[in-house]
Amino acid sequence: MSSSLSVYLLDVAATHALIGSRDDDFLTAVRGGFGDDLVRDDDYHRHEIEKGAPTADEALRAVIYGGPFSEDRNHAFQYRYAYRRLCGLSGSFLPNDCFTPHKGDWLSVVDQGMQALGVTAVSVDVFSHGAPPPPLPYAYTPGCGEWTPDAITEALRQFESAKRAVDGSGQAPTLEPEVVEAVMQCLDWMRHAQARPGYGVIGFRS
Repeated sequence: MSSSLSVYLLDVAATHALIGSRDDDFLTAVRGGFGDDLVRDDDYHRHEIEKGAPTADEALRAVIYGGPFSEDRNHAFQYRYAYRRLCGLSGSFLPNDCFTPHKGDWLSVVDQGMQALGVTAVSVDVFSHGAPPPPLPYAYTPGCGEWTPDAITEALRQFESAKRAVDGSGQAPTLEPEVVEAVMQCLDWMRHAQARPGYGVIGFRS
């Protein structure tokens, strides 16, 4: 079974502030931007909704109003999807062709490639198992994680330092071409973020 990775360039602090903002204008904008998607999701998750899970619209409202959230952890996935919609409207979608679709432990493989190139400050796999901003409840699917502006600055510093060392020694790590391509895509994400103060990357694995 294949997975996908949706990655957004966002002002991280401003995005977190939308949770619990009680901003009805923004809620209306998200509903308008994802109207058909909300209907499709409700049809897809009809069985869970019949068992008490919130609808996509109810989950969206709960996220923007900061609750209330269902106490049943099996319902938490709806709030994670709602948060992804929030990011999708307020952020810019980043190219993801190196990660969509992907199978198995590909995210960990790319992380190993980044580490071989000196980058340890960020992890692609965090998009699979990271925690959402509070007070959103944790859900395994879709996976969610973020790269903060500070982490991105450090990761790019690490890469440039390692690159200088390789240029000086003439000895580069041996990596599969597809891994190098994926790492370069990650670096492009980071450079886009670094060019905009306060911006980072928020990703979702589904």
